[in-house]
Amino acid sequence: MANQDYVSRSPAKKKKNTRKGKKSTKNSSGVPFKAKFISVLLIILISAFGYGLWSLKTDPSTKTPLVEPVKTKKNSPSSSQSKELPKPPKEKWTYVKDLENKEIEVGEYEVKEQGPYKMQCGSFRTQKQAETLKARIAFSGLEAQVKAVTGKNGTWHKVFLGPYPRKRLAEKDKHKLKRNNINYCQIWLWQ
Repeated sequence: MANQDYVSRSPAKKKKNTRKGKKSTKNSSGVPFKAKFISVLLIILISAFGYGLWSLKTDPSTKTPLVEPVKTKKNSPSSSQSKELPKPPKEKWTYVKDLENKEIEVGEYEVKEQGPYKMQCGSFRTQKQAETLKARIAFSGLEAQVKAVTGKNGTWHKVFLGPYPRKRLAEKDKHKLKRNNINYCQIWLWQ
């Protein structure tokens, strides 16, 4: 089969709508009737709203504020008595006096520091897997260590961070690792 030259080919002609019985909703400019109707309706509504605001602004009844006349009593006391404050009412509650006489017991609590903590993030059979996790932790801004441990199940390469003097510092780094998609880290006492 021979190659066809699509560039030199003339563009395909558009077919006219030859359906009978269906009228086109587009006028000669190509804009649908609904779009013109909606735009004319929006222009009318915006101009009506602007005219309403203008009429409120220029209406003289909205210029002057409403002022209510001040009612005066014929039997008003003298001006010297009106400047004095009335006596405060008698208190119904006694909590103010109770608080002045209340004694507070202060307990003595001992905070036990259990020691340094470590956070272990993985345990792998191969050194390569452990180094990969260590590199991911390094990209999150923390420094991890890899330690090979031999037990009855063989050699395991543990990836851990620490020591942390307080558990709260270890929790802070654990949340930082979770934000970087390094999950399943556990915090234990350093042994």
